[in-house]
Amino acid sequence: MTTFEISVRFFLQLAVVLVVCRLVGALARKLGQPPVVGEMIAGVVLGPSLFGLLAPAAQAWVFPAESKPVLFAAAQVGLVLYMFCVGLEFRLDLLGARWKSAAAISASGIVAPFVLGCGLAWWLVERGGFFAPGITMSLAMPYMGAALAITAFPMLARIISERKLTGTTEGTLALAAGAIDDAAAWCVLALVLAALAGHPAQAVWAVAGGAGFVVLLRLSRPVLARIGAQWQRSEDDRRAALSTVLVLLMLAAWFTDVIGLYAVFGAFFLGAALPRSEFTDYVRATIEPLASRLFLPLFFIYSGLNTRFDLLTDSTLWLVALVALAAAVAGKAGACYLAARACGETPRTAWGIGVLMNARGLMELIILNIGLERGLITPTLFSILVFMAIVTTLMATPLFNLVQRMPAGPRAAAAGG
Repeated sequence: MTTFEISVRFFLQLAVVLVVCRLVGALARKLGQPPVVGEMIAGVVLGPSLFGLLAPAAQAWVFPAESKPVLFAAAQVGLVLYMFCVGLEFRLDLLGARWKSAAAISASGIVAPFVLGCGLAWWLVERGGFFAPGITMSLAMPYMGAALAITAFPMLARIISERKLTGTTEGTLALAAGAIDDAAAWCVLALVLAALAGHPAQAVWAVAGGAGFVVLLRLSRPVLARIGAQWQRSEDDRRAALSTVLVLLMLAAWFTDVIGLYAVFGAFFLGAALPRSEFTDYVRATIEPLASRLFLPLFFIYSGLNTRFDLLTDSTLWLVALVALAAAVAGKAGACYLAARACGETPRTAWGIGVLMNARGLMELIILNIGLERGLITPTLFSILVFMAIVTTLMATPLFNLVQRMPAGPRAAAAGG
């Protein structure tokens, strides 16, 4: 296909994506799921697992392989814009005295699933057929640990926003712990990829660069505040301030992507660093509708195009999938619940946090796609872990609704919360 043909096909793809996301999203709402879950399923529907299975020629015509780089680029823009808006809504001051709870929940949400993931990797390497030939235990175990430790941070943020949980204990603690968990998981992935490529400096650059970026943003808050203070002078100043913020956003996303932490973290950290004012409300109100309604669905579709459930044809493989699912749920929901209780949160709050943290979503699919593309895992293991990601995400809303019906109860004597 020529560049012109790809660009023409892109607009058709966008129309198809928006229609299917709306239809599946409406069905998801009727079933008690948030629209974001419907968009995730829509990605699988339009991919080779369903559309490609029922009408392979039509699916290949609508989504030719040559167009995937364009879809990926547009999806990245949408995800970066949306995560920036999530950062604008994130308030560290809401943690207050509960910062220790956030740290404990994050630690448990990393360590427990990481250990279980390492054990699962050991079992699968021994069985064979799940990791690419030549992948050693020292590479397979940390990769699987990172895959189980990841949280669906963009999806978690969207569920919290759609359920109006922003500012609540569950929402704030889950967002804080989820951000830390995902950053840690990406650091582990950077180490694995560096070892696979034989470049240890890549991992050091990811960890040190990410920490330095956060410190730089913290030191730059006075400068960021001045940008917001000038926006009300005139319409030209308003446009100039918005343009400046967008430039900073793209640079932040570029930097964290370059160092191996993924672009969403630069977007989120910049949004969280901007001092709260009428300007940030204006920026969010301007960006969020277009990002979430037009660009973000492309991110779900792009990931769905790489998902294939037709590979899971053996009952033994489904048994492996159930074991992976059980390890993921126990390591994330169970461990985060216990950590929250140990920090003095009520059972309802603790279960709410555990359920929200348990969703894997598209961040999981990103790690899986990287593992597949870099020759770490086979398509079989990729499909098994996609199944785990979808089920844990589907569990989030109904289980959270069940938790919300529990009596609130008094907080326990805090052990550090």
